[in-house]
This record gives sequence, C-alpha cells and structure tokens, in this order.
Amino acid sequence: MPAMTVPPQSATAGGVGGATLVAGATGYIGKFVAEASLAAGFPTYVLRRSAPAAGPDKEAALRALEEQGAVIVEGSASDMETMERTLRELGIEVVISVLGGRNLLDQLPLIEAAKAAGTVKRFLPSEFGNDVGRADPVEPGRRVYEEKRKVRRAVEAAAIPYTYICCNSIAGWPYHDLHRTAEAAPPLECLPIYGDGNVKAYFVAGCDIGKFTVMAAHDPRALNKTVHFRPPCNFLTMNELASLWEKKIGRSLPRVTITENELLAIAAEHRIPHSFIASFTHDVYIKGCQHRFAMDRIRDVEVTELYPGVPFRTMEECLEEFAAGVLAEKVNGDNTASLSRERSSSVQATCA
Repeated sequence: MPAMTVPPQSATAGGVGGATLVAGATGYIGKFVAEASLAAGFPTYVLRRSAPAAGPDKEAALRALEEQGAVIVEGSASDMETMERTLRELGIEVVISVLGGRNLLDQLPLIEAAKAAGTVKRFLPSEFGNDVGRADPVEPGRRVYEEKRKVRRAVEAAAIPYTYICCNSIAGWPYHDLHRTAEAAPPLECLPIYGDGNVKAYFVAGCDIGKFTVMAAHDPRALNKTVHFRPPCNFLTMNELASLWEKKIGRSLPRVTITENELLAIAAEHRIPHSFIASFTHDVYIKGCQHRFAMDRIRDVEVTELYPGVPFRTMEECLEEFAAGVLAEKVNGDNTASLSRERSSSVQATCA
C-alpha cells in the first residue's frame, strides 16, 4: 500500500481547519479516513465504544491509529448526552461518520449532539458508496438507502453544515456474494461477469477515499454539497476490468456470466448480508446507477474538478499490487511445498 499523502491544511485555506472526530475508524474505509486526517495534520480523535472493540483486528487497528497520533475517545454515537459533552470539551469542528450496517441510525443522536455542542462546523454522515439520493436498489439494499436518506434529512433539519461523500466502488474485484473482503485479490479460477459486462462503474482505492474525503471535509467549496468521486482513469466495465486482471497475471481465465435474474434471485432470498450485496451489485453493474444521471451544478461537485492536480491511484496500479501479492503467495507456497517434500524424503530415508 502506498504512503498516504494529503495536501496540508493550507491547501484548504478558508475552510474548516480544526479538530476532527472519526466514528467507525476501525472499518475498512474508516481506517483510511482516520489515517488521512492524521496525515493532513488535523488533530484527530477516534471514537471507540466503551465496551471492547469486536475482535482483535479492531483492537489492533485502534492501536495502530493511536501510534500515528490519533486520540482514542471512549463513547457511543448513540449516547447523545455523552457525545454532546465530548464534542464540546474537545472543540470538535468536523465529524466524519463511517458507521455502517446496523449502526447507521446511531448517527441520529450523534447529529443532535453535534447541533447541541455548538462547535461542529461540518458533518459528514456515513455514505461512502453510491448516491443514495439517486440510486434505487431493490430490497433489501433499498432499506439501507432509506436509512441513509433519513440521516441526510436529519442533518439538514438540524441546520448543521454538511458534505455528502459518494465515492462509488472500492478498487478491487466486485464480488457479489461477500465470500471475500474488500482487500481480497481478484479471482484466479474464473471471472464472474454481471450481465453483459458492459456497464461502467467508478473504482476508487481506499487510500484515495480517505484522502479526498478529508480534503472535502475542510474545503469551503464542498459545503452543503454532494461530492462525487468520478476519476476518468478508473471508469471501467466488468469486461475491461477482467481483461486488465488477465494482463497482470499473464493468463486468460474463463468468464462466468451472472445474469440479472440470478442477482435478483439472491437479493430476494433476504439472506444477510448476501442479499444486500447482490442488490447493490445489480444496481451498479446492471442498472448503472453511478453515472446514469446528470450532475446538479448547485448541489453536486465532482472531486477531480475540486482537485485537478491531485492524482488518483489507478486500477492498473491496484491490480499490479494484487498480482504481486498473488505471485508472492505462490512463491512462498512453492517453497513450503518444496521444504515439505524435502522433509518427507528425509524422514523416508531415515526410516528405510
């Protein structure tokens, strides 16, 4: 993973430049947001539930952020009184929520706390995907978007300055069945292609999601705007993504079509979380929800227009890293297998 580089605070002169609280910093995207805030030089506080974080990975993520300079704050986003006191005492000016799943509506008391505290100059609710104001996935994904819309309306009703981040798809292979995480390498056996594979989507690396989110959070031009991440270099179809991956690994792979009806059938099963992912996959790679709408020049802004001189990490670079990892695993696996054979031969020879 490349080093995090974020323009210094002076790059957003005239914007918000104070202390930042990140809620949900142990998640995949939240980690990048917190790291980017630290890299930009902002005093960065990370919210941690009073109970121990779920699992050693999250605890390790918190320790890593603390070592980079983050201050861990005990509390829960759903505890309005505690959060109000915390925001006021720490002088928090920017709240970035990366809460997900069942915790989305925990943002409602956090919004009330931000309003009451009187210090918050920008609130970024947990979006980090498609534009929930325009996308319309089938159930059960629609339920998630309805909750995110409810959070949007609450922010606006509270009259807190806001920025909505629509970063589209995470750079990586878009698995529809959630058998693998966002960090997982693309397939090596066969390539699932959704529909005809010709619907385009925008892919953004985690480090860029963090970097541009923090820049927008402190930028007056993103005030009360929806910020769309649309890097032209990463605007690809599934077929283009498959060909690029084959190029990186140096061989062709069979392609397996996942039809629209198959995705809809998985969504209709209402299995959690598989059905959610299938409904979002259908919305992006069948319906083309990321780009089949016109930008509103009053409410919307595109991140490459805000920061034309700041590069995105390309999908080609991301796939090169995945391919290098696959090769390293193969070499290590071959060495392990060779060592195992040597040990086996040695034992056999001794026992003969």
